[in-house]
Amino acid sequence: MRNVRIGLVQAKWEGDVDSEESIEENIERMVRKHEGFAMMAEQQKVQVLCFQELFYGPYFCAEQDRRWYKYAEPIPGPLTERMSKLAQKHKLVLIVPMYEEEDVGIYYNTAVIFDNDGTMLGIYRKNHIPQLDPGFWEKFYFRPGNLGYPVFETAVGNVGIYICYDRHFPEGARALGLNGAEIVFNPSATVAGLSEHLWTLEQPAHAVANGYFIAAINRVGEEPWKTGVFYGSSYVADPRGKIVTQGSRDNEELVVADIDLDLIREVRDTWQFYRDRRPESYEDLVDL
Repeated sequence: MRNVRIGLVQAKWEGDVDSEESIEENIERMVRKHEGFAMMAEQQKVQVLCFQELFYGPYFCAEQDRRWYKYAEPIPGPLTERMSKLAQKHKLVLIVPMYEEEDVGIYYNTAVIFDNDGTMLGIYRKNHIPQLDPGFWEKFYFRPGNLGYPVFETAVGNVGIYICYDRHFPEGARALGLNGAEIVFNPSATVAGLSEHLWTLEQPAHAVANGYFIAAINRVGEEPWKTGVFYGSSYVADPRGKIVTQGSRDNEELVVADIDLDLIREVRDTWQFYRDRRPESYEDLVDL
């Protein structure tokens, strides 16, 4: 058996965004809160830990304001160095979603992954960028990802990353499976409404179609823009689409699940979706 213990952090932004000083104070508070969750994860023998989308700030895409550009971070940089030390200290494979500045004026919605010795294994940049009214004005802040769908070989298995809105697109979910993902993490910032109906439909379906585990992470609480309530409900689904564990709608918490990666072989030997694929018949998809 290849047993792995997964941890998902669903947390709440606390404080206002009225001034630069208050934003910076609350960002530091948010980082420290997540450092506390990492300590808790080690105590609970978690091996892989994933934070929520844009973990150290509020979901600032609820407004269009250039003031948020200054909170983008270089990779590598001071925050990734701090997170590398956190991964090493607590012996965690750690996934850290953040606002990346690649160059002046070039920004991405990015997740960084560290191995449990603190080594930065690489990054994933969110490929699908929504522009939804009201409250999801991401094209104002992010360029579409340009790194494809990488899978990272970690100390505990092969990990893929999809970010929030990506989850509505089955093509990337399949690419992650073809690239060897055993666990796909989807850190998100999702409010109650239309998406809540889809929250536990789409991603278990990706798990079934691709024969891997998927871990879906969402923040909790209501933020200063009052555009909706983030409904938490973080969960892990297995390759049969069964939800192994799920967090609450309202509470900050570390959601923990035990999985057995050997189930992937068992399921794929039963449902031969990779054998029966017909990629030569799908060529028109990329032309439409």
